Amino acid sequence: MTPQQFTALVKAKEKEIRDAIHRRLPVKIGRIAQDHFQDNFRQGGFVDGGLHPWPVTRRQRLRVGDGTSGMQAGGKSANSQYGPLMSARKNLYGSIRYVPGDAQVVVGTSVPYAAVHNQGATITSHPRVTPKMRRFAWAKFFANGGGSTAANPEADKWKALALTKKEKLTVTSRIPKRQFIGPSQELSQKVSQAIEKEITNILNN
Repeated sequence: MTPQQFTALVKAKEKEIRDAIHRRLPVKIGRIAQDHFQDNFRQGGFVDGGLHPWPVTRRQRLRVGDGTSGMQAGGKSANSQYGPLMSARKNLYGSIRYVPGDAQVVVGTSVPYAAVHNQGATITSHPRVTPKMRRFAWAKFFANGGGSTAANPEADKWKALALTKKEKLTVTSRIPKRQFIGPSQELSQKVSQAIEKEITNILNN
């Protein structure tokens, strides 16, 4: 096919190509992006030039021995079976949506805490020390072997909370970055292939 013939073909298919760009491709690309970002959850990391695994969550670990050991093993709780950012309800995973528009598509999530996980954050709060909190601290103290003569840093921590004279605490939580949405080399390649396939089909039919 000569350049002149190709130009004539594109001209003849102009309406179909425009329709694909403005209507069909935004839907297809949106779906591709949604699938790609949700697959990050299944793989337990962000795929961009390869897989970048997420840090293991605390719930996936369980201290062994008498509570003083630094060794860690897989947790036995129901939630420990799920990977980072996953749960039985799949709230964050299922919140990823795409909204196609005129020659564009917006992919994202409306979950309020999504950005904290995607970017990481340090959060400081000041909870009040209530009688209920003290009772809980005592319960944790005894549950961790408190009262025994053996040194027990975990039990001592809860005892200190139960006996504190402070009315408010300063609690700093560090949420590690577990990116699940954003620019991705692999996603860009999938989108390019989808566009090329769509245009090629139009020109060949």
